Amino acid sequence: MSVPRLLNWFLALGPNNAVALRIVKGGSNRTRHLLIRSGYLGGLMVLVFFSLLGPSGSLKDLAQRGANAFTLMSFGQVAAICLLTPIFMAGAIAQESNPKTWEILLTTPLSSAQIIVGNVCGRLFFVAALLLATFPLFIMTQIFGGVRGSSVVASLQISFVVALVMGATAIALSVFRNAGKRSIFIFYIVVVLYLAATAALDRVARNPIAVGLNESWTTAWTPLNPFLTLESVLLTNRYRAQEFGLNDASALRRLWFGDPLRAQTYLAIVVSLGLVLYATVRVRLIGSRTEAGNTWWSNVSRRLNAKNKHYSRHVWRNPIAWREVNLRLSTPVARFLRWGFLLCGCVLAAGLLGLHRGGAMNTSVLRIVLAAVVMSEVLLAVLLAVGVSATAVSREREDGSLDLLLTTPIQPGEYLSGKLRGLITVLWPVIAVPSITLLLGALYVFSNGLGVGGVSTPELVGTSKMDVPVVLPIAAGVFPFVLTAFLAFVVMTGLSWSIKSKGVIGSTVGAIGIIAAIMTTIGLCGAASGGSLPLFGPAISCLSPLNLVLATVAPMDTISASLEIQSGLTASFLLGATLSMALYVGVTIGMHAAIKRSFMMTVRRLSGLK
Repeated sequence: MSVPRLLNWFLALGPNNAVALRIVKGGSNRTRHLLIRSGYLGGLMVLVFFSLLGPSGSLKDLAQRGANAFTLMSFGQVAAICLLTPIFMAGAIAQESNPKTWEILLTTPLSSAQIIVGNVCGRLFFVAALLLATFPLFIMTQIFGGVRGSSVVASLQISFVVALVMGATAIALSVFRNAGKRSIFIFYIVVVLYLAATAALDRVARNPIAVGLNESWTTAWTPLNPFLTLESVLLTNRYRAQEFGLNDASALRRLWFGDPLRAQTYLAIVVSLGLVLYATVRVRLIGSRTEAGNTWWSNVSRRLNAKNKHYSRHVWRNPIAWREVNLRLSTPVARFLRWGFLLCGCVLAAGLLGLHRGGAMNTSVLRIVLAAVVMSEVLLAVLLAVGVSATAVSREREDGSLDLLLTTPIQPGEYLSGKLRGLITVLWPVIAVPSITLLLGALYVFSNGLGVGGVSTPELVGTSKMDVPVVLPIAAGVFPFVLTAFLAFVVMTGLSWSIKSKGVIGSTVGAIGIIAAIMTTIGLCGAASGGSLPLFGPAISCLSPLNLVLATVAPMDTISASLEIQSGLTASFLLGATLSMALYVGVTIGMHAAIKRSFMMTVRRLSGLK
């Protein structure tokens, strides 16, 4: 192949790719993308501004504040990339997974590689533009000192690696006929579970550099988690890459443990290429009309569903709630996943406590693992609540069933109440799992480890040491009520976006953005003030389920001032839980009333849009 032909092939595959140009030109004109980019940069600027605030001091203090601002901005950017990349990739999943769209593309002169690579490059263009836009902001922090240029490059490199892997995964999902518009929601669940699992395993596997030091070496999980890799690059005073002699280890071990950033980059490139090659090979199979319906899984599902006989059923007083429950739990697979999650969560909690009682896990490790497991379950419950509520109405608008429901005598208030009740009924096993886990931990503490003991550890609280139980029983007791009230608010927020959005993607993205902003704001404010207020620290922690989990499992780190004096600890938790429940229930009722008033006008304005 001559050089001009090779150059033309490369340009057609990447820069001049027709699919990439179509995506970039179409997305650049969308107001939603402009608002996302503007909000992203504005949020980082506000974060840097408040991080640099402080009393005037020496140049060393200013350099320290600049380094802290850069660290916060780096971790915030990686978290934002994990949140925003699925949003930009949503079009690839929702639009391109439509068989009609793919079939049109397959009739063009474009090759399979051009179709797949064009989708990847076009979707990643917006993420790369975000990263380039933040580069001057990162450089600005070097003015104050304390920030190295290599750290800036490493931070941007990690963010782009995350976007590359998530983008390639989205394209691989989009070549399935059954990917659907809900894959963005599954995307978030998998990302949260993966990050939480690798972080928890890393905490368990960490070994201190020397006895009595807080510094620890990187573990085998470090290159697998972008936050851990970023920690090894920026926070080397407590988490550093391992050091090897000339002949101490193999080349792979030296790379994996000695240079996590480079190892993560190589791994991301290999995984992304593998996913792109898989999608390139599979994309032509979409043209087969029998490919979607003859898989073994679809055959098993059809046989299971064929066994369901139609009996007369008792409809609830609110038919919308009854319909919502029976529609979402209409298949054996849905019921199996629902009860299977509850069973697996209970078995996991009992297994962790059993390992501790048998001596296979010490109390400090149990505390870390328990916090990671419960926080992951809470985040999963929130994401599930957002996913099912944000699609509850927009899905019916798209398939036309909403128009049929509006011809019935059902009023808007009854419709919204039925949706809320039905979704909470569907979600109750997910709500129950983290609550049961903490309650089992509280019972384990009450029984003194089933007679074995060792349910508390001596921790430094303030200026003295005290025995802190692995789970605070009073905090575990109020947690189910706080979580249920918060998820009712989450469901109503998702319903609000579902009603006023044209389709599933818009409602899901909007609801996730709002809930993420609220949880982040409440979580950061509660974490900043909860540990310094002696009497009101536990009450403030009850405003956020995540903060309440930390106050339950690790009170010495989150509510140390209240734990030190002990007086009023129970009353503070009860007061905070009562006020939090009243707040979320009141907001939910207020949103219900507001949506009910504008329901008909909103539905009529969006009628006929799909």
